[in-house]
Amino acid sequence: MDEGYIKFETHWKKAPPLTDEAIAELNAYRQRLYELGLIGAYNNGIGYGNISRRWGGAGAFIISGSATGNFPALTPEHYTLVTKVEAAQNRLWCEGPVVASSESMSHAAVYQECPWVNGVIHIHHLGLWKALLHQVPTTDQSAPYGSPEMVASILQLMRETKLRERKIFVMEGHEEGIFTFGYSLEEAFGVLMIYYQYLLGFYFQLVRRERNS
Repeated sequence: MDEGYIKFETHWKKAPPLTDEAIAELNAYRQRLYELGLIGAYNNGIGYGNISRRWGGAGAFIISGSATGNFPALTPEHYTLVTKVEAAQNRLWCEGPVVASSESMSHAAVYQECPWVNGVIHIHHLGLWKALLHQVPTTDQSAPYGSPEMVASILQLMRETKLRERKIFVMEGHEEGIFTFGYSLEEAFGVLMIYYQYLLGFYFQLVRRERNS
């Protein structure tokens, strides 16, 4: 897993943190995802998963910063504002205390294509990833995370599948990677929980059958 490495050209302006109010909703859902192990860090210390919300106009959004997955709780110091993205040129502009997440390009693709989306969640879960692979819209296997190729694959899914309605996609070329989105962070989280709880229920039934056999 190499999600800790940023693959795009970053134009970062170090700036004061956003207000507590600006990140309150983000932090609440990020905390729930962290406690479920859907955002976190691997044994090698590299973090995974991130969360964002639309902010203002012109496609800007607040996102958890790079290498923040291993923090049990985040503060305004751990979020940044993405102000501009040029995906085809592999460039991103952000301002805040930290550099934007390595998955910012993928978040930007969702906001660009769906003006009604106000919240995006990216998590890692191997079991759920395997269960959903090609069962929900799935990005091209050759598209690496945080790349123009991934952006192009997401946009293709938006235009050629029912991704806008389903609000969830799997990243085949980024093992464990899953995205959900919605009109709000609440909806994005709710979409994820539908699939997550179904998977847990499936596992529970398997365990119960094994115990009864």
